[in-house]
Amino acid sequence: MHTITRLTVDDFRTGIAHLADLLVDVVAGGSSVGFVAPFDHAAAAAWWRSLDSAVADGSRRVWIARGANGVAGTVSLVLEQKPNSRHRAEVVKLMVHGDARGHGLGRALLRTAEQGAADAGSRLLLLDTETESTADHLYRTAGWTRYGVVPDYATDPAGKLRDCTFYYKRIA
Repeated sequence: MHTITRLTVDDFRTGIAHLADLLVDVVAGGSSVGFVAPFDHAAAAAWWRSLDSAVADGSRRVWIARGANGVAGTVSLVLEQKPNSRHRAEVVKLMVHGDARGHGLGRALLRTAEQGAADAGSRLLLLDTETESTADHLYRTAGWTRYGVVPDYATDPAGKLRDCTFYYKRIA
């Protein structure tokens, strides 16, 4: 059983080491989340620290899932700041620790981000993911609409070019 909570800015700051552990695990597991190997804890912690001002000003919201073994997953929501785009948000960095996969935690984190977006007044959500990945399957089966695939969009952690699928979802 996991408890999903939105991090306050103070919780975010004190939890960076745990978030970095999760990010290192996900990259080591081959997930294409923006980083390439070698990727260590210091680099992961530095990346999370770089998000501090966005978490502090509320433009980036971060949730974590805690279980018996600590932080098992996370998802973030980036709220659009441009005046003509404030009706939309982007779901980013949905990550589940390798030991916690296959039990619905990714789907629960996704639902949490969707609800958080609705609560923030967003009506349109966007995201992208590696084509034919586990995450790609999750979004297809969670009611998201695919609107395109870009070939060779990014590399996986090993440096191999991968296609990327883009999705949107309208919410209430």
